[in-house]
Amino acid sequence: MTENNKLLMQAYIEKIEDKLAEFTQDKPEIQGIVSEAMEYSLSAGGKRLRPILMLEFYRMCGGNDLDSILEIACSVELIHTYSLIHDDLPCMDDDDFRRGKPSCHKAFPEDIALLAGDALNTLAFEVISEAAIAGKIPAEKAVMLISVLSKAAGKDGMVGGQVIDLQTENEEIDIQTLNLLQSKKTGALIEAACVMGVILSGKFEFIPAAADYAQAVGRAFQIVDDILDVTGTFEELGKPIGSDEDQHKNTYVTLLGLERSQQIAKQLTVQALSSLSQFSNNEFLYELTNDLLERRS
Repeated sequence: MTENNKLLMQAYIEKIEDKLAEFTQDKPEIQGIVSEAMEYSLSAGGKRLRPILMLEFYRMCGGNDLDSILEIACSVELIHTYSLIHDDLPCMDDDDFRRGKPSCHKAFPEDIALLAGDALNTLAFEVISEAAIAGKIPAEKAVMLISVLSKAAGKDGMVGGQVIDLQTENEEIDIQTLNLLQSKKTGALIEAACVMGVILSGKFEFIPAAADYAQAVGRAFQIVDDILDVTGTFEELGKPIGSDEDQHKNTYVTLLGLERSQQIAKQLTVQALSSLSQFSNNEFLYELTNDLLERRS
């Protein structure tokens, strides 16, 4: 990534981190512990890929007031963080570490971690609706945004993907089922972020191209995740290595092998870049998309 784009990336992350910190400033005396648990997971770091994608698609489609939509961009990160808290719970993947820190249910009581995830989930929709009430966005756009995000997070999106994942543990599935699983579990929220950026810009004609980009980059992202679960280290990923195999999960590496998985991730990245070519001022996202293929964390 060029130096200018590295600086832009850092600026994005700093703005997102600052905004996320605002969401949990209020810690009432009696129930404040849930705000502390929310803050703990929100501040654990991460690539902040989803809010960055929303901001970039908004900008590429002509949006010129990034600060005005920053809260809404963070709504997708709230959903993502809630999903990570729940993923790590003993009844799900039972992981003790996330981003190099003890998982939320290890740092807090398990019931509080569960409720922190629930609170982050509902907060995402509160943020969007409050933006409309405050006059920052039209009510019609708020309805569209809530529709896109709720579908991406629900039974036909991320939750549905999680169900398929749980139901197929210890079973051998075909590549079509794995593609369906990952398009929901990982891809749906990435697609929502991209499409929501277009909606905020008002250039609705670009929604199909944004969705095509997201579907390709989302699957490539998951394949790289599967590869890193085999080739990475705890220091790089901040979570246990080899957990997919330990839990008998279906991954692209277990179905296709390492080399073939790497080839498909490259092909999908090319597809994503092709969709991206329909947008102006795409240099930053073009570089970021390539970097995601080569990432080590």
